[in-house]
Parts: sequence; structure tokens; C-alpha cells
Amino acid sequence: MERSILRRRALAACAATVAVGTLALAGLTGSASADPAPQAATPATEQLSPGLLKAMRRDLGLTETEARARIGQEARAAAVAAGLKRSLGADFAGARVSGDDAALTVSTTDAGQAVRIGKAGAKAVVVEHSLAELDAAKHALDRVALREAPRGVPVWYIDIATNRVVVQAADTSAANTFLAAARIAHELVTVRQSTERPRTFADLRGGDAYYMNGQGRCSIGFPVKRGTQSGFVSAGHCGTPGVSTSGYNQQAQGSFQGSTFPGRDYSWVATNANWTPRALVNGYGNGDVTVTGSTEALEGSSVCRSGSTTGWHCGTVQQRNTSVTYQEGTVSGVTRTNVCAEPGDSGGSFISGSQAQGVTSGGSGNCSQGGTTYFQPVNPALQAYGVTLVTSGTPTDPPDPTDPPTNPGGTWAAGTNYAAGDVVTYGSDSYRCLQPHLAQSGWTPPNVPALWQRI
Repeated sequence: MERSILRRRALAACAATVAVGTLALAGLTGSASADPAPQAATPATEQLSPGLLKAMRRDLGLTETEARARIGQEARAAAVAAGLKRSLGADFAGARVSGDDAALTVSTTDAGQAVRIGKAGAKAVVVEHSLAELDAAKHALDRVALREAPRGVPVWYIDIATNRVVVQAADTSAANTFLAAARIAHELVTVRQSTERPRTFADLRGGDAYYMNGQGRCSIGFPVKRGTQSGFVSAGHCGTPGVSTSGYNQQAQGSFQGSTFPGRDYSWVATNANWTPRALVNGYGNGDVTVTGSTEALEGSSVCRSGSTTGWHCGTVQQRNTSVTYQEGTVSGVTRTNVCAEPGDSGGSFISGSQAQGVTSGGSGNCSQGGTTYFQPVNPALQAYGVTLVTSGTPTDPPDPTDPPTNPGGTWAAGTNYAAGDVVTYGSDSYRCLQPHLAQSGWTPPNVPALWQRI
């Protein structure tokens, strides 16, 4: 029986807006000092790939100058939003950017926080439900779907703009059955009729093709390291542990070491010594894109995808923390985009500017008529397997353990799994983790700026 995993076979608002003095994000260096946020997400826009810029011109209608400006604005907005999320705490209700100028909007349940948000350079919107409340409702739906995939309900997600959990369903009765099983209050939910039928896109450089047991084809997400072992992350539905892989040139490459699908959709493949991991995403004839980190882009941000079937295509982040039901089961925690994809693109790279975002999971439509594509965020995959994203600032090999560096004291320790956002001390300085990784001896915070930012 043919599966819906479309691997290419080798053989054939409900919100009250508070008007505040909005500052230009371009001048935020000192305006958000009360809510410090990491600035490492700001890309070196002069180094952006011609292929990425070309795809943004085709798919988003942006000139090269406009594309560079937008990527810079989106990165600065993400840094400001991260600071506000920490300072607002339980009152935070989400953040998003909109328009070609990537204007930042931050939602809160406390009208008294509007001035703080405005001083940070964002527009404040006062809403009824906190992000934590919406998260709890969506997680209740996810728990029901894990027991049995809901019939007639292909997608559900949190919509920051409307401050609701949106449930897409074939009809109202299917949605009501799903909501009743999860015991969710209807005032938290908006039901939208949908005929969408998502499927996966399964058909060492991000976007390159690889083959599973010499048959199905998928695309590399991002090269990674686990100590001295090289490999890459990709989609979970592309293979199971032990399945061998060959590269785009059909030469022996490696094997799957871990895979999760459904539930999540990520995997990691360990490769042999003939394959060298590079901090690059395939530009398909337009220049490769350098990966410098994995800072999460806000909803509304531009995002581009590289895959071995359709090459480069761009769009915007629609909603994060989405759940989608494929024939094989429900996958939660993916990000919904309006980027197109086709069979064989599965597992391929999603990137915003120079920041890795995730690996292609599945969707609907195609690149002739347009479509919806979902990606599995990369940071949870890195954390799940204890691997480190290869970036332009990542050492290619761990230092010689026979010559360990002097430890000046602090909380940082080799052998520890760190998550993005973790804060450590090293000597008299504090550092924030920029991407999940397993700390290696010698990869001290001041020595590896791709992994740590001094604060």
C-alpha cells in the first residue's frame, strides 16, 4: 500500500490596541536597556547569499536593498522581543512582525505594561489570554491527538494576532468532537473550515539530496557535530535508526542514529570520514548561504527553504507551535509557513537570514501553484540528540584534551548539555547560550562566539 510520505523514489483581532510612541527598530541599541536581549541574531547582511536574495525577490517581491533591510530589522525585532518576554513574564502573550519594515508588535494581558513595551520600540496590544494560557489549551489538543489522530482536523495552532487557538477542520462537527475530547473552553478557540490535506515531503550541506537504503530521497537539514562525530539533522519520517544513507553522488555516507516520527519530525544521521560538515546551505547555483546560528525568527519574519527537488523558495513564518495531522499520525511543535515544497524536499533547510530555523516536514500544494509547508524547528532536534549545529564560528574539531585550558572558575562545565538561553559564568563574566550543544573541553564561552554571547 502506497504511503503518503512523498519520498521521491529512485525508480520513477480580538484585541485592544494601545497607542504608544513607537520607536524605529533601527535605533534600538539603547532604547531597550531595561530589557536586555541578545544581539547575536543580527546578521552580517553584506554576506547574504545571492541565491537567498534572488529567491526573496521572486517570492516576496523585495529588491536586494529591501531584503537586506528586512532581514536586519527582523533580527533586531527578535532580540527586543526576547528581552520583553523575560521581563513581562506571565503577562506575555506573544510577539510578531509585520510589513516590509518588520514592525514589531508585542501582546500583553496587562495594560500597565504598554509603556514598557513602547519604550522598547514595539507596538503594545492588550489581549485577553496569555501565551501560557493558549499553550495549555493547545497542549490539551495535542494530548488527544497523540492517543488518536483526529478525523477531519488537519491542523491547529496558536495565532498570536487573534489571541486564539485556531483549529482548521473539514466541518464544525469534526472540530467540536476534537474540542470536547480535550475539554477546552470554546472562547479560546476559533474554528476555520479547511480542505487542506497535509502530507510529508520526503522525496554535508543543508539542502543537498541524500538517499535512504538507495531508494527514497530526502534533503539534508543542517550539518552537526557530536564530539568528534560529524553528521546532519533531517526529518524523522525520512528514516529510522540503522537505515543507511548515501549522498547526492550515491556514495556511502552514513546511517540514522536517531529518529522521531510522528509526535515530532526530526532525525540525525552520523556520517563517515569522507564527509566534512560545512556551515553552508546549498544555494543551487546562486551561491551557498553561510549559517551563523539558530536564533528563532518571529512570526511574520521572512524565511527561505532549500531542498533537493525545488531548490530555493521563500515566504514568511505564519504560526509557530502548530500541530499537523499526516496519514501516519500527528506531529506537534512544527512551524507553519507559506513557503512551497514538493516531494524530495523533506528534511531540507529552513533559514532566516543566516539563522537556521528548521527542517522541512510536510505540507500541501506545490511550487507551481503555491502551498503551505511546515518545518520542524532545529533547536529541539539539536537538544534531543545532544548535537551541535555547525556554524561559521564553530570549531571543526574539539581541542586536544591532553592540553586543557586553565579554568578561571564559574558555572560553565565541559560535558554539560546547554539549551539556548541558558546563562553561565566563566571567570568574572556571564554568557548566554545561543544554540543547544554539548559542551566540549576547550569550547569555553569566550572562545566560541557562535555558541555563547557575553552579557
